[in-house]
Amino acid sequence: MTRDWSRRTAGLAQSEIRAMSMACEKVKGINLAQGVCDTPVPLPVIQGAERAMEEGYNTYTRFDGVAELRQALARKLADYNGIAADPETEITVSAGATGAFHCACLALLNPGDEVILFEPYYAYHISALVSVEAVPRMLPMQAPSWTFSQADLERLVTSRTKAIVVNTPGNPSGKVFGRAELQGIADLAARYDLFVFTDEIYEYFLFDGRQHVSFATLPGMAERTITIGGYSKTFSITGWRIGYSVARARWAQMIGAMNDLLYVCAPAPLQHGVAAGIRELDRGFYLGLIEEYQRKRDRFCRALNTAGLPPSVPQGAYYVLADVSRLPGATSKERAMHVLQKTGVAGVPGEAFFTGGEGRRFIRLCFAKTDADLEEACRRIEQLR
Repeated sequence: MTRDWSRRTAGLAQSEIRAMSMACEKVKGINLAQGVCDTPVPLPVIQGAERAMEEGYNTYTRFDGVAELRQALARKLADYNGIAADPETEITVSAGATGAFHCACLALLNPGDEVILFEPYYAYHISALVSVEAVPRMLPMQAPSWTFSQADLERLVTSRTKAIVVNTPGNPSGKVFGRAELQGIADLAARYDLFVFTDEIYEYFLFDGRQHVSFATLPGMAERTITIGGYSKTFSITGWRIGYSVARARWAQMIGAMNDLLYVCAPAPLQHGVAAGIRELDRGFYLGLIEEYQRKRDRFCRALNTAGLPPSVPQGAYYVLADVSRLPGATSKERAMHVLQKTGVAGVPGEAFFTGGEGRRFIRLCFAKTDADLEEACRRIEQLR
């Protein structure tokens, strides 16, 4: 055929996360590129899914998810996040948090709408925006704590600005936005009548005593916030693809229509498994998650420092941006390949998360690994010193 493909694909390319994962597989290395989270799945989650399969919950669900999961999410949102959400009209279960974000973009953005993101950004956010022909606008943050200026944020707003994306805790930065920072964003969103899309999938991965603040709990923000979450990371079920969005009913209705069009529904028995996990796992599970991952973070950051690859120590989530500028190569892709060739450890080139030259300094590495695999990765990385 001689016809061109859709123009929506023009700005899309294979994810560097996928590319480095494939390169890692070829050398049978240790994959710290993809946030696969290969730690054990909590038993109630497994048992809940098995029970649902045995009881025949294997057909289509309602487009916005099974009632059991929507109700469990509503209780969790009230208890943990401080968000009041009607499970019948304001919660949409989708195919992962990325699926929920894409549905929200399709429902609420028009071609040419500008959307502000904080840099370093999550590459899939950019891809979703490009796929709906929105225009990403970046606000660079300053390493190692990833701070930003409110004045610089406001300078990005134009007559075409429609939304802001806030990812907290952040991927790849590990930044946890504080209440004062979020309030500044809220003030700007109210002043210019903007949506705020929040990706909060790492909400339970918090270090050094930090607290998670959901944007929708700030005064007046529930009306304009689309809260995105999921259980891929919390329950180590990245392959199950169970995410959700929370929004006021008029927005949720449109998001749900897109969810129905794209996915019909999320996997039925797996929804029941997640609902069982939310219902049955107590506070001790989540406190244990923090303790376990802070220990992993500290061990991994020590290894990076030993190797002379200073990390921007994450405040949350389970990724580290390591400064690899001393390694051979002109780009972080070349430096990431150097690390892979020398150690068999795969990371993601920093250019995947930055628009400018700053990305050349970094590679992103994921420490959501079993203790044995993480220890072996640390031992190999330390050999770079």
